[in-house]
Amino acid sequence: MATGSPYFEDVRGKSEVIDLPSCEDMMDIGEHENDTAQSAVKPNLAVSSSVHELLECPVCLTAMYPPIHQCSNGHTICSSCKPRVHNRCPTCRHELGNIRCLALEKVAASLELPCKYQSFGCMGIYPYYGKLKHESQCSFRPYNCPYAGSECTVIGDIPYLVAHLKDDHKVDMHNGSTFNHRYVKSNPHEVENATWMLTVFSCFGQYFCLHFEAFQLGMAPVYIAFLRFMGDENEAKNYCYSLEVGGHGRKMTWQGMPRSIRDSHRKVRDSYDGLIIQRNVALFFSGGDRKELKLRVTGRIWKEQ
Repeated sequence: MATGSPYFEDVRGKSEVIDLPSCEDMMDIGEHENDTAQSAVKPNLAVSSSVHELLECPVCLTAMYPPIHQCSNGHTICSSCKPRVHNRCPTCRHELGNIRCLALEKVAASLELPCKYQSFGCMGIYPYYGKLKHESQCSFRPYNCPYAGSECTVIGDIPYLVAHLKDDHKVDMHNGSTFNHRYVKSNPHEVENATWMLTVFSCFGQYFCLHFEAFQLGMAPVYIAFLRFMGDENEAKNYCYSLEVGGHGRKMTWQGMPRSIRDSHRKVRDSYDGLIIQRNVALFFSGGDRKELKLRVTGRIWKEQ
């Protein structure tokens, strides 16, 4: 058999079984994989670029994990992409068959690599087959932009996103743990699934995003206000907030814990985790002829002792 690399071998007709982790196992490696103290940087570690290239699927351009397939000419492809190319090698167009590249799987099992979020501060080194799980939970992984008014694809750490929200989205920035906002909308009978307002608050050395918007809940238009914490969930649990809206001697209140921006805006909104105001109630609070929405939402943020 012709081979394009010494890492490949034709395993047809062989009964050898190699105990390598499956894709599911790779996402279920012991919790010690997340302990950066046990994954100290090893300064002498060096992985050649050629090995990186061998482990990259030519179709999806991501790292390959067992089972890694190859054609009779030694070209490799990941198991996810194999059915996408209709069992034809994307490099030479030969039939792929059921040849498994055990040699490359062995090479991968011997590697230790830095976290892909190294540029964001993670200095851990992880086994190739444990790296995937670590990166899915790495505390240094970047955050998505929390702005919900557009499909913004910007990612970064918290200081970068705060500057991005201020400079690019022109979001209102406030210092302090209390707020008193007035939301006005003409023709409130036309409810759109769109964000009305995002305000960022700085307090307790942290940043919080206050969302207020209209959306359709079944057949009924409603308004919702909720708070998100610019950080991880384990930190968000240290804070609470309250919201209040009312008029004509009536009021509605909400108290809860801010959700992390790791949870998308849509996920929080669709779980109704915030102050929800039915349109008829909102118009009652607004008073007048009900042709204009005028809501005053007050609230505060505090740190749990």
